Amino acid sequence: MRTPVSPQLEDDGTYRPSSLALRLATEKVTNYDSHVYDDPYQGDQKILMICTEEKAMTMANGKRFSTGNHPVEMMVPMLHLRAAGFDIEIATPTGAGVQIEMWAMPTEDRAVMDLYAEFKDQFENPRALADFVANSMNDTSPYAAVYLPGGHGAMLGLPDNVDVGKILHWAHERDLYTLSLCHGPAALLAANLAEAKSQSDDDFLYQGYDMAVFPDSVDKQTPMIGYMPGHMPWKFGERLTKLGVNIINKKSNGTTHIDRRLITGDGPKAANAFGRLAADALLKQVRDS
Repeated sequence: MRTPVSPQLEDDGTYRPSSLALRLATEKVTNYDSHVYDDPYQGDQKILMICTEEKAMTMANGKRFSTGNHPVEMMVPMLHLRAAGFDIEIATPTGAGVQIEMWAMPTEDRAVMDLYAEFKDQFENPRALADFVANSMNDTSPYAAVYLPGGHGAMLGLPDNVDVGKILHWAHERDLYTLSLCHGPAALLAANLAEAKSQSDDDFLYQGYDMAVFPDSVDKQTPMIGYMPGHMPWKFGERLTKLGVNIINKKSNGTTHIDRRLITGDGPKAANAFGRLAADALLKQVRDS
C-alpha cells in the first residue's frame, strides 16, 4: 500500500514526488508580484533561455525521477523579463521539446498559466543549440542575456554539453548577463569543458564567483518526504565548489545574488525576487549602452 511519503509511479516508469512532498514543496499560486517597470525596453535585444530536453534522472539507487525544468523557476522570471520589455527565445540541446515538471505547475496562477499557453509552441518546438552556435553566436546578434532556469532537469544533458559551454564563454566575452537559479547553475559546469574553452582559458570561467544555488544538503534530505525516489546521482554544488565557486546560502529560503554579470537564486521561493533583479539589471545595461 502506497503511503503519503511514497514517490508516485508514472506510466513511463519514472517517479514524481509523493503526495506529502507535493503539499509541502509546491504551490498552486506563485509569489509573482506583477511589478510594473517604468520605461520598459523597446529594442530588439532578447534573452536566450536554455532548457533541458531530458525528463528522467537516474538516482543513486537506480530509480528514475520525473523531472525537467521547474515551471515556477522558469516562468515567474520570464514574466518579469517580458514585463521589462525583453522577448525570450527558447533552445534545447537538439531542438527536442522542453521537459517541464508538470507536477509542480501552479495551475491556479493566471499569469503563469497564460504565459505557458503563449509559449507552448516554443516549448514544444525550441531552437537547437547547435543552430544558435553556428548562426547566432557573433558580435551583432541581438541578445542581452543567457538564462538557465532551474529544476533538477538542468543537471541532465546541459553540464556536459559543449554548445552550452561555448555559449557561456561567448556571453562572458560580450559582457552579457547570465541568469540562473536553483539547479540551473549546474549547467555552468559546461564552461569548464575543454572543447568550450579557448587555448588561453585555464581556469573555470566562474572561479571566485559568489552564487546562490539550491543546496546539496537540502537535496540530501528530500528523499525522506518522497520528493525524489532516491538520493542524487551527483552533487552539482560540490562540483562548483571544487572549481572555486563560493556558494553563499546553506538553505533554500529565497536568496538571490549578483556577482559581476552573473545573477543567481536558490529555488522557487527566489523566483520573483530573482526575476525582478534580472529585469532591473538588464534594463540598466541597455540604458547605459
